[in-house]
Amino acid sequence: MPNSATPRRPTVVVIGASAAGLFVAAALAEFADVEVIERDTLPKGPEPRRGVPQARHAHVVWSGGVRAFNDLLPGLTDDIVARGGRMAHIMGDMVSRSPNGVWFRRFRSTHHRNVVCSRDLLDAVIRDRVLTNARITIRDKTTALSLEGTATQVTGLRVRTGEETFAVNADLVVDASGRGSHALQWLVGLGLPRATEREVNPGVTYATRLYKAPSRVGSDFPLINVQANPRQAPGRGGIILPIENNQWLVTLGGTRGGEPTADPDAFAAFALGFDHPVIGELLEKLEPISDIVTTRGTASRRRYYEKAKYWPDGFIVIGDAVATYNPVYGHGLTVAAQSATAVRDVLRSTGFAVPGTARRLQRAASRPVAAAWDLAVGQDAFYPGATDTPPTSVEKLLARFVDRAVATGARNPRAMRALLDVMSMEKPATRLLSPDMLIPMLFGPKRPHLQGPPLTDREREAATS
Repeated sequence: MPNSATPRRPTVVVIGASAAGLFVAAALAEFADVEVIERDTLPKGPEPRRGVPQARHAHVVWSGGVRAFNDLLPGLTDDIVARGGRMAHIMGDMVSRSPNGVWFRRFRSTHHRNVVCSRDLLDAVIRDRVLTNARITIRDKTTALSLEGTATQVTGLRVRTGEETFAVNADLVVDASGRGSHALQWLVGLGLPRATEREVNPGVTYATRLYKAPSRVGSDFPLINVQANPRQAPGRGGIILPIENNQWLVTLGGTRGGEPTADPDAFAAFALGFDHPVIGELLEKLEPISDIVTTRGTASRRRYYEKAKYWPDGFIVIGDAVATYNPVYGHGLTVAAQSATAVRDVLRSTGFAVPGTARRLQRAASRPVAAAWDLAVGQDAFYPGATDTPPTSVEKLLARFVDRAVATGARNPRAMRALLDVMSMEKPATRLLSPDMLIPMLFGPKRPHLQGPPLTDREREAATS
């Protein structure tokens, strides 16, 4: 008589219902039953969440992230727009100054788009999509305590719910618990060597406030982005993000010796003190509708798990638990989604039970991390006191090349396309060596650089009158 029993589906436990945790849960649900362990009680809609304090600040999702969002959850960006978000053209819908002081022309010849909305709305849409999957369940108000298993095989997770402590068995445990991850200590507790770490800390403090948008400004008003210059410390910059509900989310930042504060009377004045005051000028007559939220823990920190000599089967680390970046570069959400798609793609060609699968998953998930890390650290390492070791001659040479690439892209649409392919995390940094960049860089024609922000008269009048 034939055996009609169906094979058991693998089980996965994901630590953390962050964006990274939800994305990887969606990716893994193709192959397994997934349980998400979450310390907090998740909000029902687009509301602040205690476990994500940085969510109050400005967030954008670059076009590489847009692609990964829709690859994992088809139509996700359409859902975000339907609930008040916006797809903004890069650079056409932006007034942006680079860290080396160059204003970008508002070229519209590229395909690149940002998702623009509050982080609360973004997280709510992701939660609604992911948690409707019947193969994904959530166990909230539950704290992850330690890994179960050995140095060669993780078999589950020990957790606490209320006063009860117990083990949850799993074929794969995924740590997506963010900046507060305990994976380093857990792995040492299993008898494994401590993974290598690196930190680059430019000492940035961020301060964010919501404003009611000017009454004459439409939904197509450009993002205003003035990036700090690491070679002119203290670095100061900020962004105005027109978001849902006719609001402007304004985040200001400054490095050591030039930090913003939570003083409501000093917020707009701080922006007026930038080496170009456009953000302060736009805020002077606006009505604030929130208190000021500040964040100081903005260091870029990376754990090189993919380079570990020994790695247990049944465990991977993803998202901010692997690496965090200075938020000004806006790559965290893109990395989270791209890492989840990388995990999914590996599992489509191999199985959970194959020895060494976890190591392959960890290495695949770390590739987007490496790209974002290089983009962030390439600038931040030049701030005084950011690292224990000063930039090497090679890093200085690369930084000069990137500055020249930025200056070229600011006035040439072909070069801009190549630059955005890299900055948007669609293509590797070698794209900057393509003819699209090198020919205009070396031979021109070269338009003059803009002398100020490319706001139109209509935009400026609508925002300030």
